Formats: sequence, structure tokens, C-alpha cells
Amino acid sequence: MKPNRFFNLSIVALLFALSAFVALAQPGQMTQQQRELADYIKSHYTKSEVMIPMRDGVKLFACIYEPKDKKQKYPIMFDRTPYSVGPYGTDAYKNFLGPDELFPREGYIFVYQDVRGRYMSEGVYEDVRPYIPNKKGNQIDETTDTYDTVDWLIKNVPNNNGRVGVYGISYPGFYTSMAGIDGHPAIKAISPQAPVSDWFHGDDNHHNGALFLAQNFSFFTGFGQPRPVPVPNNDYVKRFDYGTLDGYQFYLDMGGLKNAGDIYEKKLGVRIKFWDEMMEHPNYDQFWKERNIFPNLKNIHAAVMTVGGWYDNEDLFGALGTYQAVEKQNPGVYNVLVMGPWCHGCWARTDGDWLGTAYFGSKTGVSYREHFELPFFNYFLKDKGDISQIKEVNVFDTGANQWRDVPNWSPTTSVDTPLYLTASGKLIFRDGAAGKRLPSGGKLFDEYVSDPWNPVPYTQKRNGDTIRYPRDFMTEDQRFAATRPDVLVYQTDPLTEEVTVAGSIKPELFISSSGTDSDFIVKLIDVFPDDYKLPTGVNPPDASTSCVWTPGGYEMLLRGEPFPARFRNSFEKPAPLTPNVATKIFYVMPGIVHTFKKGHRIMVQIQSTWFPLVARNPQKFLPNYKLGTDADFQKATERIYHSAAYASRIVLPVWKR
Repeated sequence: MKPNRFFNLSIVALLFALSAFVALAQPGQMTQQQRELADYIKSHYTKSEVMIPMRDGVKLFACIYEPKDKKQKYPIMFDRTPYSVGPYGTDAYKNFLGPDELFPREGYIFVYQDVRGRYMSEGVYEDVRPYIPNKKGNQIDETTDTYDTVDWLIKNVPNNNGRVGVYGISYPGFYTSMAGIDGHPAIKAISPQAPVSDWFHGDDNHHNGALFLAQNFSFFTGFGQPRPVPVPNNDYVKRFDYGTLDGYQFYLDMGGLKNAGDIYEKKLGVRIKFWDEMMEHPNYDQFWKERNIFPNLKNIHAAVMTVGGWYDNEDLFGALGTYQAVEKQNPGVYNVLVMGPWCHGCWARTDGDWLGTAYFGSKTGVSYREHFELPFFNYFLKDKGDISQIKEVNVFDTGANQWRDVPNWSPTTSVDTPLYLTASGKLIFRDGAAGKRLPSGGKLFDEYVSDPWNPVPYTQKRNGDTIRYPRDFMTEDQRFAATRPDVLVYQTDPLTEEVTVAGSIKPELFISSSGTDSDFIVKLIDVFPDDYKLPTGVNPPDASTSCVWTPGGYEMLLRGEPFPARFRNSFEKPAPLTPNVATKIFYVMPGIVHTFKKGHRIMVQIQSTWFPLVARNPQKFLPNYKLGTDADFQKATERIYHSAAYASRIVLPVWKR
């Protein structure tokens, strides 16, 4: 519903939040435009630093940038972060203020706060601190810390207009979501962007309970080290020496996950508390349930604009889920979703026309900042402008390269349409007519041998970013994987008409394994025609990529997602497979909005390793696979069935226009 205008509504750790590492860019690295903005901020804003008391007596550090022009009152833009509000000192200014480069000249009061237990704030830090319902006395969580801070700001920062907007990307997106729950009346608009939400099912740490290894191990090398006392830097963080730039080889040499905590201790001299906690909780138990924010996104009165990227490996799940949870549990609140063709946080600072080898035809990041982000906050915090161009669900079609709006997510305009795997390696749509059989070619299944000591890589890149992960791997050409014997490939004939897929993807596979546990990774791919060429004058921005990559035959990854077979019946109570006996697994992959053009093919690849993005499954059932040793890894013969009795399929939400 749309309201009227007056509706009340380590270094590696820094890399984890785009807004943090851009904020700390050195002057010599800035463009002319960035230098001009930095100079504007210094000449038009006054900075102060304060310690704000919380209800339990703990004081949290905040820096405040106030416009020098006092001719009008200004709303407050508020960002809470675990990644430092630096630079510290009243004479040291940020090079930009607010969600994007448009906000400083628009005029706001900007407030940045170190969350409890991080950098200069007092107290003890807790990862994704659980929400406490029905709090008593001085009990605290992130909702109370936000409420107490906003209450103090409204009463103590001069010249504010009584309205507050909260925003943040990734972990700060989690704190933004928390700001809406039981929110202070002054909070009129919030924008959770790539918000951390559920670290077991789909954000950051795990996908369907499968540990995402590379990004998390590297993140906690710095972020997980305990802070001794409030400090304005991360000098206490010891550098983790990988000894190589080859992430694939480093994580292969690591062996079983049981070794990871010991490697931390050996290299850093400390145990990483949250890593050890993750290792102790392999299933969806109370530990993870308390850290799932979705059920708690209630009692929200501020306007909400959730933002995410289709190629955000970290928190795509969180963006889609946050919009849906707010919509379901807060009827009548202004609640919109914006999803673009971006990697994690890339809408904030990049042009958004390219991601790796994928070209999107226009500067989508610039368009978002001009037509969505600034108008949203101006409207609800300043009674300024018009937001009629912001629809309920605003999605970028990554195949047609255009913005679309749909009435909801997952779209009711889409019809679940099964795409069947066949013995000939083809994918076919079937109309569902009774008695119509699939072509079998005499084969009941395809099989491959999955070897944990020779896992399928998730990227062709073997150094640098693969210690963590390259941000463009989610659009990477999959021809390198299609030739491996442990990757099954199915594809349609060239399409005779466009097919637009809008919504969640639902694999329904009949599988078996010679082992008692295995992962099954499904990848959905757009195969470009062999004669496809980029538009005249358009080339990938990475010169090294353009030298080795040809767009003809490009197998553009759209979505990939693992599913551990042990969770096929329950995420709470895993169960082993019976060796060599067919069983069904089905799950929901985060959605897409993508038009497969006429002449393109739809491809599905299936495999059991995706390394080192996803930690290897030992391929034998263990009560806690995270405590597996090197000796627990075993080869397994995996089968994917496509018979009449065991008809494996991928259900696609096809948009019927």
C-alpha cells in the first residue's frame, strides 16, 4: 500500500562491507569527482563525536556531521556498523556521507555509530545478537540500542526536524532491519540493503545448511579476533598469513573442517569464538533459530525499502526474505523491494553496467541512486518530491536488460513450469497432459564420481580473490565446468520464443549415492548463441577478461545453490542416505528475473562439489560433518534419475504476460 505524504510510519573484515572500505579510501586513490565531494563535506559540515548512554549504562560511540547552514531543520540519516565509523577525531572527515554521493549536497544530519563492543563503543560484541521479545528492565538487544540512540539524538542534536532514516549494507543492513522492529517513533524510513538475516538457510555462513567456506574463513580471520578494549583502529588484529594466493589449493590443503579452528589458533594465537560455535551447530537448532531475524520483523511502522543484488553471493537471500517477512507481518506499512544486477553492495558506488563478463546495457547503479534511493528518503524525511515511480516490487530483468515491476514476490504473475531432465542430456518442457511420457533413450539415470580431493572449482580464477571469492563469479562463464566428468549438463534446444523466468527456482531431483551423504549443487545457466557478439563499441571493462573470453557460446551463470542430502527431510534432524537407493530431494533456490532470449538455450548443470566456495561434504553421514577429518572424505558415485517413475525436473516460474 502507498501512504499519503504524512503517513507515520581485519582488512578483510572491512572488505565485507562495501560502504566501510570505500569510506576509508585514501585521498591519492580518489577521482576528481570524489575529491570535490570530500572538499564540499569539509566546507559545509561540522563534525562532533559523542558517547551515548544506553539503558543498561553502556555508552556507544557516534560521530555526527551537521550542516553548517542553520537556515532550515534537517532530518537525520543514521548508520550503525561493526566496521568502524572512522576516521576518528573531530578534524578527520569522511570522504562521503550517507548512502550515496547525492546525499551530502541534499542536506542531512549524518550520524554513524560503532555498535556495542566494536571499535570505540563500550560493551561486549555478539554476532547477529538475537532479538529479545518482551524485554524486562535493562535487557538490551540491537532494537533497544537503536531506540536509545535515536531518542538521544532527537533530544540533543540541534536543528533536527524530528525525523530519522536508517540505512546500511550487509551487516549494517541487519542493524537497519533491527531499527524497524519496535522502532522509535522518530524513525520514519529504513532501507535494509543486502541485510544479514538467516545465517543457516541462505545468508553468508550457510546455504541450506551447507557451509560457505572461502568467504567465511577469510572474514573471521580478522573480524573474529577479540577486541581487548575500545580502540579507534584494528591494530590489535593479527594478520593471517595464507602463504599462497591460490584459494583452491589453500582450502584443499586445509583438509577436514575440523582442522580450520586449529589453523586459526596456530596462525593467530587465538581461537575464533564464533567459528567454533558454528562448528558446534551443524543443524538448524536453537542457536541458529535465535539468529533468524525473519520471524521477528514485526511491529514496524517506518516506511521500508529493501535493496538487493541478483548476483550478491552474501545476502541475496536476506533481501528477498526481508521484503517478504515485512510484507507478511506488517499489513499496511509502506514496503517496497528493489533488486538490480549487482554484486554485494555494488549499487552503492559502481555504475552497474557490467559485472564480470555480463553486460546489462545501462548504468543501473546510477539509475538506482537517482531514482530510488534519494527520492525514497527525501519523501519520507523531508516531504519532498514524488515516489510514484517506485513500485511495489522493482526488479531488473538480467536477460532483457530492463527494469520491470511486479505486484509481489514471488510473483503471482508467474506460473510454475517444470523443465525435465532427459537421458539425452536435453531439458524439455512438458505440458502435463495425462500419460505423456518422457523420452528415455533406454537410460534411467546419469551418474558421475564425486571426489572430495578433486572437487569442482566454482571459478576459473586460481589466485588473489579466490582466497575469499571474486565478486563476479556469479556471472562467470561456465564452459570451464561443463567439460568435467563430475558435472552433468542438460540443456534445451535453441528457444523459438522468449522465456521470462521471474521468481524462485525449485529443483526436484531423484538422486542416489554410493555414500551415505552428499551435496547436490544445481546451476541455472543462460547459453548464448555461438554467433552472439557484444554491441558495437562495448567491451568488458577488464582488459584481461576481454583477451581470453568470447561472448559467442557464453554460458552465463544465473543462479547456483547447494543442498546437502542429509537435510532432505528436516534441517533439524538430518538423516543418512541409504546407499544406491533412489530418493527425492527438493528445495527452493533464490529467485531470478531473467529473460532467455530467442535463440538462447536454458542449461542446468548438476554436481556435488563447488569448491572452495562450499565446504566439501565428506560423502559419508556424520552426526556433525563439520568435525570431519581428512580420513572421513570418500569418493561417491552419484546418480541423477530421469525415468518415468523418477522424473527429475527443475520447476521454473515462467512469467505469463
